Amino acid sequence: MSIGPTTTQFFTFGSPSEPFQLRSGAVLDEVTLAYETYGTLNEDRSNAVLLFHALTGSHHAAGITEQIPDTDDRWTEELRLGWWDNFIGPGRAIDTDRFFVICANYIGGCYGSTGPTSTDPRTGKPYGSSFPVVGFTDVVDSQIELLRHLGIERLHAVVGGSTGGVCAISLATRFPDLVGTVIPIAAGSRPTPLQIIHNFEQINAIQNDPNFAGGDYYDGPPPTQGLRLARMIGHKTFVSLEAMQRRAREEIVALGVGPGTYDIQHPMESYMWHQGRKFVDRFDANSYLRMMVAWQRFDLAAEAGVDDLSDLFTPCKHQRYMVFTIDSDVCFYPDEQSELMRLLGLADVPARRITVHSDKGHDSFLLEPALYAPHLADTLLNEWTT
Repeated sequence: MSIGPTTTQFFTFGSPSEPFQLRSGAVLDEVTLAYETYGTLNEDRSNAVLLFHALTGSHHAAGITEQIPDTDDRWTEELRLGWWDNFIGPGRAIDTDRFFVICANYIGGCYGSTGPTSTDPRTGKPYGSSFPVVGFTDVVDSQIELLRHLGIERLHAVVGGSTGGVCAISLATRFPDLVGTVIPIAAGSRPTPLQIIHNFEQINAIQNDPNFAGGDYYDGPPPTQGLRLARMIGHKTFVSLEAMQRRAREEIVALGVGPGTYDIQHPMESYMWHQGRKFVDRFDANSYLRMMVAWQRFDLAAEAGVDDLSDLFTPCKHQRYMVFTIDSDVCFYPDEQSELMRLLGLADVPARRITVHSDKGHDSFLLEPALYAPHLADTLLNEWTT
């Protein structure tokens, strides 16, 4: 059953006398997080599930949210239905008759949480280039503040897909007593060489757009071309080639139009151009850069205060992990979950791994609830050890 209409909530914390400290050393005097909750927190506050969204996702995971204040035109029609709506709700994989689900927009994002598009109280203008670098640890730390605000001292589970899975691992290893069950989906323990290259290409695409103006473009034309190119570079790792070819046959658009003097002729070109165009309508270039840099620089070992990844899960023996792999994933390759399982094994942490067989690539976890739901539900509802 679908949840139906949903409403974004906002939590603000920090002050000039007690600012929010970022891992980079920068501070923000005040931080607002946009978030949504689904289900009811039980009396002893033991049924909370924290959900981390993926790189350019939002806090709107289920139901229908028609609008979010202060997002300009970025809250497009395709975002109004929650990105995991088929997974969350009464009787679904994350059963809201049993669990209280929380999902918050990343700090640095552009869907209601404090980020580059937000008004800098010192100037009355958008932060733009002055918004500091953020990391996945900052995303986690800000959401820890939200949990405290909600009176939640321990999570039943933390769940995340893609970079959200990285955030889930970060929380579990840095705050091991806060959570019992950890479910990273199509994630990894470190940035891979291929990810670093792809991310660097995207950073260059945005930075080299003449309209980027060093990040201070809000009074003028946005860096549309750079952001479109960045998305096309990244998108090819989110969808398998088979799925891309199939979609290209179904979604032929923009033939005869293209970059500069080049006329698009091939359906695959049209498909990628269309994906880039849709993305620039819904996302901000500065926020995208902050997410790219967070991905480039995450270091789970250093952030957890250990010398090497082999020691990362040492304080997590009381936890249990359900690790999801997608066999056609070329963003977080299956080898990365093999490495994650190896590290969990070194620390004797109970862990299971499910390989999802799909032709949809990395985005399978967003699109195919039937392949994940039984394993998610079993992990959340039943006790097990290995």
